[in-house]
Amino acid sequence: MNSPLFNRSRLLLGDDVMNTIQSTKVALFGLGGVGSWCAEALVRSGIGHLMIVDSDRICLTNVNRQLQATFQNIGCSKVDELALRLRAINPAVKLECVEKFYDYQSRNEFPLEQYDYVIDAIDSLSAKVELILHASDAGAKLFSAMGAACRLDPALIKTGSIWGTQGCGLSRVVRKKLRKKNYKGDFICVFSEETLENKGSAGAYDSNESPEPKEGAENSESNEAHELSSSKKQVNGSLVHMTGIFGFTLAGLVIQDVVKVMAG
Repeated sequence: MNSPLFNRSRLLLGDDVMNTIQSTKVALFGLGGVGSWCAEALVRSGIGHLMIVDSDRICLTNVNRQLQATFQNIGCSKVDELALRLRAINPAVKLECVEKFYDYQSRNEFPLEQYDYVIDAIDSLSAKVELILHASDAGAKLFSAMGAACRLDPALIKTGSIWGTQGCGLSRVVRKKLRKKNYKGDFICVFSEETLENKGSAGAYDSNESPEPKEGAENSESNEAHELSSSKKQVNGSLVHMTGIFGFTLAGLVIQDVVKVMAG
């Protein structure tokens, strides 16, 4: 990797590590408030091969925390919009863009054994558990994001074994479901012990699913009508400084692991 694009990274890590980072293959599932920032950090760190997976389209309520979401691209594919940005950062990056919902039915379409790292930034509980099991079966190293919503203090964000997490409701439920599946493995996750309650109302529209915007309506107030009533059991408030740190931390775990492996 001789591009001056990564000169500052090379100064810190050295040529051998940067060459390994360039050849590292990462599969990232979920491109929301956590996954989108993780993807950017991976590409800016020199990851040379990245698969990004998400079935959603951008809606208005994504704009407060998701990297690729703007008022101008409501209704566009999250995968496609993020890919445009990632290629603008590093035109040489090899991207696999998959606009599909990951679950038990689609898991065989994702050969995770071909990837060095799998990153779980999925917000669907059943899909998250399925991805954890799949990554374990494939022998890929997994890093997973637990709940980033209803949190405010960056100083309380931690990393650690899924079995050692405390104060995170999502982690607790994930552990319970993994035990029922007789999962005996382990993985590092990003979590926070902080849990706050929603204080406001989400309004009439709050969904991650949006139809295509009407022609010529990209900059009009009618964009909010592209958001449908949420199908989620509960919608929690979240802020970009928290979701972004979760995503950056996931990317950092990958880079740190490459450095560790190279050091022997």
